[in-house]
Amino acid sequence: MSETPATATEAPQSPPSAPAAQTPPAEAGARRGLSVGARIGGTAALTAAAVVCFLFLFVQGSFDFAIERRLTMLGAMVVAAFAQAVGTVVFQTITHNRILTPSVMGFDSVYTLMQTLMVFVFGGSVFATTDGLPKLITQTLLMVAFTTLLFRWLFSGSHASMQVLLLVGVALGLAFTSLSLFLQRLLSPAEYDVLSARLFGRLSSAEASYLPLAGAVCLVAGTILWRRRHRLDTLLLGRDAATNLGIDHKREMTLMLVVIAVLVSLSTALAGPMTFFGFVTALLAYQMAGTHRHSAVMPLAFLIGLFTLVAGQFVMEHVFYASGMLTVVIEFLGGAVFLVRLLRKGTL
Repeated sequence: MSETPATATEAPQSPPSAPAAQTPPAEAGARRGLSVGARIGGTAALTAAAVVCFLFLFVQGSFDFAIERRLTMLGAMVVAAFAQAVGTVVFQTITHNRILTPSVMGFDSVYTLMQTLMVFVFGGSVFATTDGLPKLITQTLLMVAFTTLLFRWLFSGSHASMQVLLLVGVALGLAFTSLSLFLQRLLSPAEYDVLSARLFGRLSSAEASYLPLAGAVCLVAGTILWRRRHRLDTLLLGRDAATNLGIDHKREMTLMLVVIAVLVSLSTALAGPMTFFGFVTALLAYQMAGTHRHSAVMPLAFLIGLFTLVAGQFVMEHVFYASGMLTVVIEFLGGAVFLVRLLRKGTL
């Protein structure tokens, strides 16, 4: 009689530990609270509400003029949100690092140097005489060619490592930034003012003629990434594990780098540099998804990014009356979040 209670009290202690040890932390987090589909649906509903408010509330003057301007801004926000957020998620996947982003690794500094060289060589009137789709396509192709060759060499070379990637990317970014600053000091005040207006995010002055091309590129890139979402999940396991599972690691890495370069370059050429926007949206997407699966993280990152831009622009226009300051506020807050995240993590 004395041994039976002891056996009954000891038996239940072992079964609960087995499932807890076998369940990945991310998947366990996704099972608590709302499902992933409900989270995506809720975020989509909030984003749709923000879009309706942005388009139709506080319209003054001509409705046709106001709606045309707001639709153009909304199109630029959609492109910027998709390119920056989804591009950052994929970049963090192939680098196996939640801190690095394409912008931090020098994409924005390439754009800044290109714009500075144009003004330095051809003068401040170059923007007025060259604006159009040919310029957008040329800028995007140059940035894609440079960044793809650079990162493909860093990832697939004999000395490929995270340390080399970080050092070379940051060093080149600083070198391009320093050269840009040097050339900017040689410009006249009028030319510098014209250049400065191009070096900040400018959602409110996006060209409507650029949007069809930008939307088509985002649609093609999104289709490629969605069809490879399971391969992206596999890439998270590392080079050796992905190769053992039948993934051509070098080919997939090269393709993902080209897609990332196209998205970020197009977004930067269309709406201006946004260094920390992609980092913040990717961070929030992983927190909300509770899983590493790209079928959940990529849609959430896009929706969070679009909601941030639309709601932020609405608040800045109708509450603070500073419509051109949205990207400045996002960069300031994003930089603060980046530093806090880096300090709390303690490592790259």
